Amino acid sequence: MSFPTRRPLIAGNWKMHLNLAQSMDLAKAVRDGAKNATAEVAICVPFTAISVVADILKSSPVKLGAQDLYWESQGAYTGEISAAQLADAGCAMVIIGHSERRRLFNDTDEAINKKLKAALAAKLIPIVCVGETLEERQSDQTFRVLETQLSGALKGFAPSDLAPLVVAYEPVWAIGTGVTATPAQAQEAHAFLRQQAAKLYGNGFAAGLRILYGGSVTAENVDALMAQTDLDGALVGGASLKAPAFLRIVLFQASTRVS
Repeated sequence: MSFPTRRPLIAGNWKMHLNLAQSMDLAKAVRDGAKNATAEVAICVPFTAISVVADILKSSPVKLGAQDLYWESQGAYTGEISAAQLADAGCAMVIIGHSERRRLFNDTDEAINKKLKAALAAKLIPIVCVGETLEERQSDQTFRVLETQLSGALKGFAPSDLAPLVVAYEPVWAIGTGVTATPAQAQEAHAFLRQQAAKLYGNGFAAGLRILYGGSVTAENVDALMAQTDLDGALVGGASLKAPAFLRIVLFQASTRVS
């Protein structure tokens, strides 16, 4: 049986950084510097910068993403933004369930499931984030947490619904801390997630599912991370705010994968 080849995806998450002028400058640098990338490249920008960055990325292979969405299509939901509005503004992707959304804004697995449904209906590529805290890892709860979060996010979907899905494993203890999961730790978690995807939807689905690593990815550690069999890219935080560092990650040099 043959399975689809997984094209690596490197996605930058700018979080709540940069004004419009800075956003435009960085978007131009990424657009120009990623022309020869073999990986798929995306930048997920603040809502305020979506329109101006969309203009810069027009006719570029670099995809534009948002950092969150609300599951309703329209209505009296002050401060929220719908999937259709994101698509209309030029987004092709959206991050769902980032650990900061879970921790600071109480995004539950049920809410993430609703957001995923809305994103897919608007034909946005969803990047669904899962990951354990330091306390959960230290108490050997990593696999339980990953299983619960993945199954909760994907509840009620058919495999055909989830063809565009991207999953990002982001150990919470490694986000913005400068501490990165070792390549072996990352591979172990990614392999487990792929096994869980196979249990839910079959081996063919799991084999084609792209699973990104997110957690203090840098120009210095990307090659070792990307050499792992089940790592299909990176969701990059702080390093995505500096063009040279992000482009080095985009142009990673992991030529030989190990298991």
